[in-house]
Amino acid sequence: QVRLVESGGGLVQAGGSLRLSCACAASGGITSINVMSWFRQAPGKQRELVASGTSTGSTNYASSVKGRFTISRDKARNTVYLQMNSLKPEDKARYYCHADQIATKSARYLEVWGQGTLVTVSS
Repeated sequence: QVRLVESGGGLVQAGGSLRLSCACAASGGITSINVMSWFRQAPGKQRELVASGTSTGSTNYASSVKGRFTISRDKARNTVYLQMNSLKPEDKARYYCHADQIATKSARYLEVWGQGTLVTVSS
């Protein structure tokens, strides 16, 4: 079984920074992960892609966060980070980690979602 464990959410003032972390773990170890991404969902809104990072180093950002957020991956630790700077009240949401095409030593998984971590930005 594969799981994603997120951390780093919290309360921050507008203009502040937070760093989210998401570690992918599986019994027996992970061989590869294709894309690791961060999504967010605000109350009453649909879940949206914030940023994604491929195994080859390509990244993609939502226009609303470009220039403020940075996604990075530590492939050796199967971990993805989201550095969030210049936070705005509209960034308030539950942030979810997502991984797709995960291969372990014994199985392959199409996708896995984390439980989410709450980010609150006060004005």
